[in-house]
Amino acid sequence: MFDIAAAGFKDPILVAATDGVGTKLRVALSANDHSSVGVDLVAMCVNDLVVQGAEPLFFLDYFATAKLDTDRAEDVIKGIAEGCRQAGCALIGGETAEMPGMYHGEDYDLAGFSVGAVERGKVLTGAEIQAGDIVLGLASNGIHSNGFSLVRNIIDDLDLGYDSQAPFGDGTLGIGLLAPTRIYVKSCLAAHKAGLVKGLAHITGGGLTENIPRVLPNGLGVNLDGSQWPISDLFKWLSSAGNVAIDEMARTFNCGIGMVVIVAPEDTDSACAILTKAGETVFEIGKVVSSDSAALVSIENWETAWPG
Repeated sequence: MFDIAAAGFKDPILVAATDGVGTKLRVALSANDHSSVGVDLVAMCVNDLVVQGAEPLFFLDYFATAKLDTDRAEDVIKGIAEGCRQAGCALIGGETAEMPGMYHGEDYDLAGFSVGAVERGKVLTGAEIQAGDIVLGLASNGIHSNGFSLVRNIIDDLDLGYDSQAPFGDGTLGIGLLAPTRIYVKSCLAAHKAGLVKGLAHITGGGLTENIPRVLPNGLGVNLDGSQWPISDLFKWLSSAGNVAIDEMARTFNCGIGMVVIVAPEDTDSACAILTKAGETVFEIGKVVSSDSAALVSIENWETAWPG
């Protein structure tokens, strides 16, 4: 149960989201590290709520497995609780199911469900976005939770173990790949409550080129400048080791930008200040432009962003 009146809303619109972690769970199983996938689960839901301008209120989880391993389940639930703390929402319930006829060995799956609220006149629809608006990018925390089928194929082809040294940095390969999805709720809500946000795009499956158009009105596109944010060694390694074209990288991964914020030119400095104060690393990565056809995303200087 949840008392929405006690949360301080006067005329709320409820917003709901459901999602999972995908095949990142297979990496967690292979690396025997389940400490962060619960954060991923919450993040994938609540980041989708905040793009509508909604504050997450509560979260529920579904954990299904062949046979319950209580230590592993405890690690997962701790991660879910931590994700809820980061998002400022309540973990009010969930379901744990043992189904040996559906799952085998140590396999398990996760699903998350979250409900948020936004005052009726504060819903973010993107309708006010216009040509000339500025596109800000908030740094990601690695791959987040999309594209792991491709990642796993690359690792299998190279015959690497998740306990081996990461080719792209310190620590093991498993630790590097399992970095939890960043939760952008508090920072984006702060900018939205200040009246500075015209649109938000959570960069998940489909990458930069397929997620940004979802928030653009007809007749608009976005030009990004790929030289305006750093491409991490992780993404460079995936592109090189997997022989993945950089255009395909932009369609598959967040490539270092986990959330896009669209603001008016005169609000850019104020929005950057609020987002930075809230802990985000902010880059000015492009502009909204007129587009004759469907909303398109073009990336200039993209090849020069991938040296080495």
